[in-house]
Amino acid sequence: MQLSGINGVLYYTPQIIKQAGVVALLSELRISSESVSLLLSAITTLLMLPSIAVAMRLMDVYGRRSLLLGTIPMLIVSLVIIVLSNVVNAGSAVHAVISTIGVVLYICFFVMGFGPAPNVLCAEIFPTRIRGLCVAICGLGFWMANVIVTYSLPVMLRSAGLASIFGMFTGVCFLSWAFVFLKVPKTEIMPLEVITEFFCVGTKQNFAVKNE
Repeated sequence: MQLSGINGVLYYTPQIIKQAGVVALLSELRISSESVSLLLSAITTLLMLPSIAVAMRLMDVYGRRSLLLGTIPMLIVSLVIIVLSNVVNAGSAVHAVISTIGVVLYICFFVMGFGPAPNVLCAEIFPTRIRGLCVAICGLGFWMANVIVTYSLPVMLRSAGLASIFGMFTGVCFLSWAFVFLKVPKTEIMPLEVITEFFCVGTKQNFAVKNE
């Protein structure tokens, strides 16, 4: 989840937007770069709020699996838009607008599905007796990935460029979608005890196959 780059994008939205050319474009309108960065960050944050509300509504209506299978392709599309806008020479204005739209769509679709759904699944799939420990380990993994992405993103922005970074995030999202499609079951219609037993049986079967 974190390796799809969301925290790096959120933390470094001003730098990403600046590299996309938005700051230079709006500077011609006598708007300072600091004002542009603050404005775009505020707009992005405000757009996240209705996206979170949509996720809260759809989480139990369509389920975690369906929500992930529906929103991850939208992440991929928004990332591809950003990559193409940086690869194809369409003029500075068009490049800036398309990159900004791509970043905003990426953030909004992430908080609709790929952000909350894995956290909900982590709280459902483990047995009650060790659930607290397992959720804590999952949280540790999330934060470790967060640190890696956060500290590597500015370095990659300078060395590889925007297109290469978002191309990598596109690959991560594609692999995540394949994993959800192949491995993640529907859990919204199951009680917690049934979910736990479901995953325990699967683990035991895999262990038995390996020992044969």
